Amino acid sequence: MSSSRIAFENDACPVGEDMLGSLYRASEHGLPELVESVSSDVRAMLALFCYRRAHLHSMSLAIAATCNERDLVEQGGIVGKTLFAMSREAPSDAPAISGYGNRRGITLSTRPLSTFAALEDDLDDEAEAITA
Repeated sequence: MSSSRIAFENDACPVGEDMLGSLYRASEHGLPELVESVSSDVRAMLALFCYRRAHLHSMSLAIAATCNERDLVEQGGIVGKTLFAMSREAPSDAPAISGYGNRRGITLSTRPLSTFAALEDDLDDEAEAITA
């Protein structure tokens, strides 16, 4: 088993933290230029690494678009093949929905807060009954 396959199965990031941070901060248009600095097999592993994280899904598609199908399939099997196909699909005309787009809005109550009846001090009554 190759070391790259082990990294994929162990879910280890194939690039250093500095490179991952640079990729995360890169714009969608500047990402391919930054990714070209790594080898094709590491690029495929990086695309698969990002694909398994919801907040990096769009970045995984952008990285996978710079990979060839052979590298993605070699590193990720059927997941790599699927990622390759998804990266080649035309983007939809619908605006991109953020991670917060699917959540329901927060509504605030217009009613006054409920009031609770005061608790009686039953412990004092019980203590007096025991001592008496």
